[in-house]
Amino acid sequence: MRTLEYTTDLCVIGGGMSGLCCAIAAARHGIKVVLIHDRPVLGGNASSEIRMWIGGCHGKDNRESGIIEEIFLENFYQNPSLKYPIWDSVLYEKAKAEKNLTLLLNTSCLDCKVEGNKIISVKGWQSNAETFHIVSAKYFADCSGDSILAPLTGAKFMYGREAKSDFNETIPPDVADKKTMGMSCLFQIRETDHKVEFTPPEWAYKYETDEDLPYKDHDKDNNFWWIEVGGEWDCIHDTDRCRDELLKICYGVWDHMKNYGDHGVENWELEWIGFLPGKRESRRYIGKYIVTQNDVESAGHFDDIVAYAGWTMDDHFPAGFYYTKGHPTIYHPAPTPWGLPLRCMISENIKNLCFAGRNISVTHAALSSSRVMATCGILGQALGTAVAQAINDGSELENVDIKKLQYSLMEDDCYIPWHQREVSPLSKNADCTCELIRNGIDRGEENCWIGNEGDTIEYRFNKDTKISELRLVFDSDLNRNYHNMPCNYPLQQTRFKIPDTLIKEYRIEGIDESGKIYTLKVNNNHQRFVRHHIDWNVKSIRLVPISSYGCNNFHLFSFEIF
Repeated sequence: MRTLEYTTDLCVIGGGMSGLCCAIAAARHGIKVVLIHDRPVLGGNASSEIRMWIGGCHGKDNRESGIIEEIFLENFYQNPSLKYPIWDSVLYEKAKAEKNLTLLLNTSCLDCKVEGNKIISVKGWQSNAETFHIVSAKYFADCSGDSILAPLTGAKFMYGREAKSDFNETIPPDVADKKTMGMSCLFQIRETDHKVEFTPPEWAYKYETDEDLPYKDHDKDNNFWWIEVGGEWDCIHDTDRCRDELLKICYGVWDHMKNYGDHGVENWELEWIGFLPGKRESRRYIGKYIVTQNDVESAGHFDDIVAYAGWTMDDHFPAGFYYTKGHPTIYHPAPTPWGLPLRCMISENIKNLCFAGRNISVTHAALSSSRVMATCGILGQALGTAVAQAINDGSELENVDIKKLQYSLMEDDCYIPWHQREVSPLSKNADCTCELIRNGIDRGEENCWIGNEGDTIEYRFNKDTKISELRLVFDSDLNRNYHNMPCNYPLQQTRFKIPDTLIKEYRIEGIDESGKIYTLKVNNNHQRFVRHHIDWNVKSIRLVPISSYGCNNFHLFSFEIF
């Protein structure tokens, strides 16, 4: 056995989408980060071990951008065949690319040192390396989903469903209980060009008729989210018990589809089945503010809004698969979008504890909308950026300059509803051939410049002017109707690709007073949000689009100069 020790600015627990985005954002903003994750791959419920596609805010132009969109587009570029192991490597690459980020995989957080109301360090066990890791930090961000630091630190938390009267909500039961939404093991299928037989294991459940699966759609295009148990058990300590039950159900459902009735899967085979359940709900921290159903329904217009949600309040019945009275969930309507405040990510009673993901400070009812992974991702980016700002400015996290934080997030292409990004003075004061690309709004067709072959956008100055940075936001089609990864694999996959609207090739040209030309050429762009660092003194600078990934014209939201 050995022990390694680290001293850092931020320790992030949990490498799901919230923890990954939190760690990357903090590292990019200049602070040292250690990310502890108890699995061999990143992504949490989205990883190859669970394979839930990433959902987020509904509605036109509401797709989450920032780091989560960066990851999606990188995956479409590197992983055109949509292999889950490659998706894992895309997530891994994003973490490893950050020089300020130390990644500890296969490491379970098992102990914590607390003095008064402040965490001093956490201790993790890395089983494959027989190593203890002790991490001391200024801040600790628990993005583990299960809120592992709550029982280790004495941080206040909630579990189960509140009573209607607790927060004056209508969704909860009349009497509070310890029931939650359950967890699921998913399975994936692949189409072949020949008939495929299936023999189930002897221990699988039998569902011989469709009546054995009431209210449970089981066509081949399903992702089988409704194979869910555990909400009436303990969604932390009964995880293995849930897995055992879920596997019996999964094999039984596929046996039914293959061997009982015609379900159109004669040529399909079982490609993969998950042995790690994906969780929806367990412990939720109590923060400086508890977001309720009423906040959701009033759209969350908080002064300290830093992220947003917009999934319906999708409240699964605790009985899950064994709920037989109707559809296994109720979709209570929610505005799209609705805002989430920084305060719901800061512990009420532990001074340097914060959190992002499904374990933020929300009631059960509000959680049913805020828990999906794209929402968790932008919560993570907001928290990582906030912690970095607090450390860099020498302030407490709860006292950070919110206006500055909101500006920083929007500069990083992290959309905040009802807020307009402040454009740089250099962009604002120069002569420009297109006003749209400097209006501070980076989404919506009404804010998108569309050009044809030969069209350019140009800034002009009265004299040579120093330019050190360019900010570009291209159109990645935020209204595309496909997820980050598929739920099955037909012979011909027609979706899941780099959006046609994205500009692939472009050129930046600058000209100084003497006529000298500066050129920056990009041949293989595959991102929506791009920054270029340059050192030019020019009298004019222009963007020249060359090609896209399929469109006959060119789409651009922002071309800004600093």
